[in-house]
Amino acid sequence: MPLLVYIYIAIQLLTVAYIDVQSKKISNKWPIANIFLYGLLVLLLPQYYNFNFETFVWPIGFFVAGFLLFLTKVMGGGDSKYLASFYLLVPVKFHEEAFMSLAVATLFVGGSVFLRNILKNADLIIQAYRDRNIAAIRSVFGKKFSFAPVIFISWMWFGWTIRKFLVFF
Repeated sequence: MPLLVYIYIAIQLLTVAYIDVQSKKISNKWPIANIFLYGLLVLLLPQYYNFNFETFVWPIGFFVAGFLLFLTKVMGGGDSKYLASFYLLVPVKFHEEAFMSLAVATLFVGGSVFLRNILKNADLIIQAYRDRNIAAIRSVFGKKFSFAPVIFISWMWFGWTIRKFLVFF
């Protein structure tokens, strides 16, 4: 994977994560920029980036899964669009490994948030359970967290796992 692309994505993710934490929204300009950059990379670095069906399998999967999670109010629409476009910038041979990094980071961060919510709201959960008040229990766990920082964490981990494949060009 080209090192400059990896660094660009890391900087972009850090920026998007900061904005996501501050505003709880990811602008559509980021997916548009990623799609544009993907087009340039196909032209400039065809040894890493191609325009074929295999390239779009993971991005389409993320878009569909993200849409379903958006409908259930688990994930924001900007998160799913960004993740789908972000995956266009990951060379196909690294898609699965990048996904594993994302899955581990999501489980770690999501599990930490889940555990923190339980510990912070233990009294409320116990009382709601006794009262059979499902709405009160849902209110504890119904809060979304910014997903872009999770993607950033996974990207850093992914970079460490593929460090021997990062090349200047």
